Amino acid sequence: MKNTYMQKKEDVVRNWYVINAEGQNLGRVATKVAHILRGKHKPTFTPHVDCGDYVIVVNASKVNLTGNKLDDKIYYNHSGYTGGLRERTAREMKENYPVEMIERAVKGMLPKGRLGRQMYKKLFVYEGAEHPHAAQQPVEYTK
Repeated sequence: MKNTYMQKKEDVVRNWYVINAEGQNLGRVATKVAHILRGKHKPTFTPHVDCGDYVIVVNASKVNLTGNKLDDKIYYNHSGYTGGLRERTAREMKENYPVEMIERAVKGMLPKGRLGRQMYKKLFVYEGAEHPHAAQQPVEYTK
C-alpha cells in the first residue's frame, strides 16, 4: 500500500509570482493569490505546512468592484476605545488605500492562526506597476 505524501517545511521550494490586478475583480484576484500563498497549486500541497509561494500584486489601484460595491461595501476599523469605530466605503479605500483593500481580501481567505500569519508574510502588494523584487526573478502568473 502506498502512503500519502507529506511535505516537510525543510523541503519546500518557493517561487515568486507576479499578478497584475488591472481590470480584474477584487474577489477573483484575492482567491487566486490566497490559492498560491497556501500552496494549493502544487502537487506537494500539505495542509499543515506553509508550502506556498511568494506573490507580488501590482496595479492594486486599478482593481474592479462589481455592482454598487463602491458605495455599499463598508470597511470597519475599531481602535479599541469608546467611540473608536471608523467606517470607510470601498470608494474611499480604492482611492486612498488600494493596497490595504487587497491585503484584507486575501488575509480573510487564509487560515487563521500561526500558519496563516506565516503565509500572509509572503504577500507583497503595490499600487502601481513597479515593484522592487526584480532580483527574485518573479514569473507572471497565468491561470
